[in-house]
Amino acid sequence: MRRLPVSAIALVVALGWVSPVLAQSADSVTQADLAAMRAQMEAMAQRITSLEGQLAAAKGAASQTATLLPNAAATPVPALAAGPATPAEASPPAPAASSIPAKLAKTASGIKLRGYTQMRFNEIISGDKDAPSGRSRLRSVQDGSIGPDSNFFFRRIRLVMQGDLGHGVSFYLQPDFASAVNNQTSGERRDNFLQLRDAYVDVALDKAQRLKLRFGQSKVPFGWENLQSSSNRVPLDRTDAINAGVPSERDLGIVAYYTPDRVQAIWDELEAGGQKLFGNYGAFGFGVFNGQGVNRQERNESLMSVAMATWPMRLDGIGLDGQVLELGGSLMHNKVKPEVRAGGVTAQNFTERRAVAHAILYPQPFGIQAEWTFGRGLQFDTGTQAIESHNASGGYVMLMYRVPDFGAGRVIPYARWERYKGGWKGAVNAPRLDTNDIELGVEWTPVKPIEFTLAYARMKRAEADERRAGQAEGDVLRAQIQWNY
Repeated sequence: MRRLPVSAIALVVALGWVSPVLAQSADSVTQADLAAMRAQMEAMAQRITSLEGQLAAAKGAASQTATLLPNAAATPVPALAAGPATPAEASPPAPAASSIPAKLAKTASGIKLRGYTQMRFNEIISGDKDAPSGRSRLRSVQDGSIGPDSNFFFRRIRLVMQGDLGHGVSFYLQPDFASAVNNQTSGERRDNFLQLRDAYVDVALDKAQRLKLRFGQSKVPFGWENLQSSSNRVPLDRTDAINAGVPSERDLGIVAYYTPDRVQAIWDELEAGGQKLFGNYGAFGFGVFNGQGVNRQERNESLMSVAMATWPMRLDGIGLDGQVLELGGSLMHNKVKPEVRAGGVTAQNFTERRAVAHAILYPQPFGIQAEWTFGRGLQFDTGTQAIESHNASGGYVMLMYRVPDFGAGRVIPYARWERYKGGWKGAVNAPRLDTNDIELGVEWTPVKPIEFTLAYARMKRAEADERRAGQAEGDVLRAQIQWNY
């Protein structure tokens, strides 16, 4: 129901109060009566003014409270005390509302939600789709959908929540809805399970936030390609050689990152130009982690230690105006207990010592990216039928070209060769891989939310199963659509 203004109500009351007098005969009204009526009407007018002032003050206090507490119920108007007419007085100041809701609202507004999904289709067009018992089939540890009976496949369904909590503290949370679970029934896998990928908090140690500590589950700073997000990578998969040191790229621990202003300025410029960087990591990093692998229970008292350095350099001084070359490397020392086929893990710790060097000439428009690793890792020895320490080496070289925008989006053709000989500790019994692949592909981004990748791969690789020997060969046609949100 619509409320009448106080002035109208007061006027009605006043008219009702004076109506009996007005009804009297004009002859019976004396000058004294008129003077008394005039005094009473002036008093009523002053009373109305006082009531309107108090109501305006009450509305102002309610409006201020509603601004500070947007979800709070409307503040009731205080009762107006009856009494003689007095001049309008200012309402006493309302008590200060708590700033906690305002701070919570500010924090919530700083939280960002984003993500991406990758759907793939792989087809083995020739080669060893299948093989007799004991012989390798054409399979990849990087993509479980490469096989004889695969069609469409969700490679990743990632959702990222991140935000600034104030005082130099920020958080990052990323689950994946496309993880696989093996050995449910006789080795049959199940896809699209929810799994934790990243869950960490960053604490800045300086005002510019160039030096920070990261606590939680995050990427291990070993290998430039490992740190680069799959949403930002040109080829479909990481390479076996670089990924073998830290399969799934993550572990639980503490890492420190430092980025000089000079380096950050170059990275900011590259990012503004549309280059694909390796992510929110420093020019220098040092960390300690459990070392057993992502989402795996720790099995010993030792920690995996990792150190990384990378440095971008402008090449304007040698006549390559606008070009940037980035050089760096990583070191890792770890003790791990691999999973065995009989169940559980080994009783013995196996020592890993690996190093990797990287070089990236960012495509402007032509680019080269290369990494190479060497060291010792754990590997199943077919001669002794046991897991032992063995040499592990390999890497990749990739050529890229950024086609100038021709009105239909961005196009990046690429060619990559990868090689690796060494164990794969991410699989049961740490089988030996022997990988020698050539891949030709093109990434097309017609609009920012959508990326298409089409690739052809000539694969020669050993299957990640110590019970199967030799190398499988074949030709694989691969396609992927990625949508970003």
